[in-house]
Amino acid sequence: MDPLDPLEGKRIYIIREANFRFKARLPMLWSVGKDSTTLLWLARKAFFGSIPFPVIHIDTGYKFPEMYRFRDTLAKELGFELIVAKNEEKIREGVGHGEGMKLDCCTELKTNALKQSIASLGFKAILLGIRRDEHGIRAKERYFSPRDSEFQWNYENQPAEMWDQYKSTAVEDEHFRIHPILHFTELDIWSYIRREEIPVVSLYFSNEGKRFRSIGCVPCCSQVESTASTIDEIIDDVKTSRQSERAGRAQDKENLYTMQKLRSLGYM
Repeated sequence: MDPLDPLEGKRIYIIREANFRFKARLPMLWSVGKDSTTLLWLARKAFFGSIPFPVIHIDTGYKFPEMYRFRDTLAKELGFELIVAKNEEKIREGVGHGEGMKLDCCTELKTNALKQSIASLGFKAILLGIRRDEHGIRAKERYFSPRDSEFQWNYENQPAEMWDQYKSTAVEDEHFRIHPILHFTELDIWSYIRREEIPVVSLYFSNEGKRFRSIGCVPCCSQVESTASTIDEIIDDVKTSRQSERAGRAQDKENLYTMQKLRSLGYM
C-alpha cells in the first residue's frame, strides 16, 4: 500500500464529516499556497470531482501577482464558488507591513477580514489547510477546534479527540476551525502533490538559484537558496534542509510570541 493512502483516506473522512455536520454553513479557506491547494484537491476527491461549499480567499492586497493569477485560473478550471474577502475599511486606511506592525496588519487584513466574512455569510465552521509540523503553536490544535464569539482560541483547553469522535456542537456565536491535513508533514504534502499531479504556484520553484518555501504576503516572505526546479528536487530539498519551513516568514521573526498571539486572536 502507498503510505499516502491512509493519510488521504483520513482527510477525506474528516472533510465529509465536516460537510455532513455543518452542511450549508461550511466554507473552505484557500490561501493559494501548497497546503490549502492540497486541501482543495482532497475536497474534490471527497465529493467525486466537485466542491459543494464556497471557497474563501482572504485578500490583503499584498499577495504576489503569481498567486492572484494562479487563484483565478484554478477557480475557473475547477469551477468552484470563489469568495474574495477583504477588510475594505482597513485597506482604505492604509494598514500595512511597517516596522513592528506585522501583528496589527495580520489581525486587521487577515483575521478581521475572515471574521467579517463569517459574520456576514452566517458560517458556523470553516475548513483550513494548516499542519502541526509547520509551527510549534499549531501542534496544540485539534481537527475540530472551537473558537469563541471573539474568534479567540483557548489553546490551553482543547477538546479530546479519540476514536474519530469530534466535538462539533457550538454554542451561540461560536464557530469551528476544521483542520483535515493537520498530521500531514511538509514532505507528505510534496509527495502527495507529486502523486496527484496537483498544480502549485510557480514561486515554489527555483528562479536564479532561489525559491519560496512558504508563500503569503510579499513584504512578509523571503526566498531560500535552492536550485530545485521540479517537484522531485523540492522533495530532495525538504529531506535535506536544516532550515525551518517558515524561516522566510516575517510573522515568525518579529517576536517570539507573535504567532501564538495571532492564533489566540483568531489568525489562521
